[in-house]
Amino acid sequence: MSPTAPARRLRLGLPRRMFSQVLLMQVAMAAGVAVLATGLFLAPLGNQLDDQAMRRALAIARTTAVQPQIAEDVVNTPPTAGGPVQRAAERIRKATRAEYIVVMDGRGVRWSHPTPGEIGRTVSTDPGQALAGHEVMQIDDGTLGRTARGKVPLRDSDGDIVGAVSVGIAYGSVRARLIHAIPELLAYAGGALAVGALAAWLISRRVQRQTRDLAFSDISALLAEREAMLHGIREGVVALDRAGRVRLLNDEARRLLGIGDEAVGRSLDEALGEGRTTDVLAGRVTGTDLLTVRGRRVLVANRMPTDDGGAVATLRDRTELEQLGRELDSTRGLIDALRAQDHEHANRMHTLLGFLELEMYDDAMEFVGEVVGDHRVTAEQITEKIQDPLLAALLVGKATVAAERGVALLVSERTRLPDRLIDPRDIVTIVGNLVDNALDAVAGTAHARVEVELRTEGRAAVLRVRDTGPGIPAAQRELVFTEGWTTKEAPAHRERGIGLPLVRRLAERQGGAATVDRAQGGGAEFTVVLPEALTEPDTERAPDALTEPDTEPAPDALTEPDVEPALTGPMAPRTAERESR
Repeated sequence: MSPTAPARRLRLGLPRRMFSQVLLMQVAMAAGVAVLATGLFLAPLGNQLDDQAMRRALAIARTTAVQPQIAEDVVNTPPTAGGPVQRAAERIRKATRAEYIVVMDGRGVRWSHPTPGEIGRTVSTDPGQALAGHEVMQIDDGTLGRTARGKVPLRDSDGDIVGAVSVGIAYGSVRARLIHAIPELLAYAGGALAVGALAAWLISRRVQRQTRDLAFSDISALLAEREAMLHGIREGVVALDRAGRVRLLNDEARRLLGIGDEAVGRSLDEALGEGRTTDVLAGRVTGTDLLTVRGRRVLVANRMPTDDGGAVATLRDRTELEQLGRELDSTRGLIDALRAQDHEHANRMHTLLGFLELEMYDDAMEFVGEVVGDHRVTAEQITEKIQDPLLAALLVGKATVAAERGVALLVSERTRLPDRLIDPRDIVTIVGNLVDNALDAVAGTAHARVEVELRTEGRAAVLRVRDTGPGIPAAQRELVFTEGWTTKEAPAHRERGIGLPLVRRLAERQGGAATVDRAQGGGAEFTVVLPEALTEPDTERAPDALTEPDTEPAPDALTEPDVEPALTGPMAPRTAERESR
């Protein structure tokens, strides 16, 4: 062992544990308060005892001075050790246990004293005030030491001052009384200190449980680490107190929820408004990995209660994942469609080969023209009515998927949509979700059809998607727009119950609305109105014939089986004439 080891062990300092530090500090505070209270009590107690001693001495002096025989003896007898004044003064001193009683004449000569040898001598202190007719109380030093004194004038029967009486009480007796009171006072102070130490121990134990017996330095380090972690992670964190008020938001939560520091200290209803997001964070909707839509974001929320009655909620951004999931669904649909087209292409090649082997060259040329024209006509029909390239491309792809699933996807004759959309991506999201839901609703039904209608009314865009599915009961027409509500089995790569709430949220964000009703002839009809979807038209251009209002409604394609579909995909059924070939 090194020689410095004992020195390190003997080094004094505050203990590391918080329990010990808090207990030590509180005991020190209690002891300091006890000592201070004792000192504050003793100081006035000493003054009070001094005042009582001086008043007692003054009272004895008055009692002595009011006896007329003493004044008469001072005038008529000499100052002797056996004289009548000495005898009377000693009798009173012994009866009152005073330190001394000195009777003096007008010149300050003693006529009585506890020490007979002092009789006939002049007093050691100035008797001027008493001889002038004033009463005096004081603590003073004389021939008998430090005493509490009282002096009064001595008057004869005519009221003339013939001398003075000075009475002293030994100061030691006063101090003895004070010292006698100290043990009792210290006992009270010790009791108070013991109660304070017990209270300090109980408080320290509670602090120990609440802080898990961590040191102050550990708590400071944990706080710094918490701040760094909360604001560094890419997951939103919202902490709530027991009253449901927001007490903490990290940077990611502010971004995902679109709120700032003004939300701290407010309830969730005040900070976020009514909606599923508020219900999930407040715990009114229970579960794990709950989906909710906030603005254009799809969020996954989890809530964990805390021991103090509050809660901590975490938020993850699933927007990109949902988009990827939808793209995966679309890609799978396109793959299935391409697989079917590959199979159909092989059949067409066999048919063409048969025409050539039979030397039916004219029929072969007509057959090839029809096959090639299907794809060209499909794109031309869409772009004629929908001039925005994103929407046109979306519907071309959906037509292929619909044909593969045995669904007739139609574009209404009333569809007119110019290339003046302010935010075509939002409309692509809306139309894509509505068409996907409609295809799911009619899949596997007889004569399955989905009709899309996109038209304008001034700067507003009206989007309608109708289907021939089972429809939506009136009691559930609002539930379909609730996050997480679905009647379909969710695929493995993503959850359902997000598309329609996102459609409504996008519509409301632009000041519009999304509703669902019963379609004519059965099925469901979803309507989305976007009041400010288009830019102002170019006044220098000629009026666009595509934007002329319809004066006569077109027949309902869903209820008129004889109407030629406005959109036929590459997998659409052949005409009877072609099938006969």
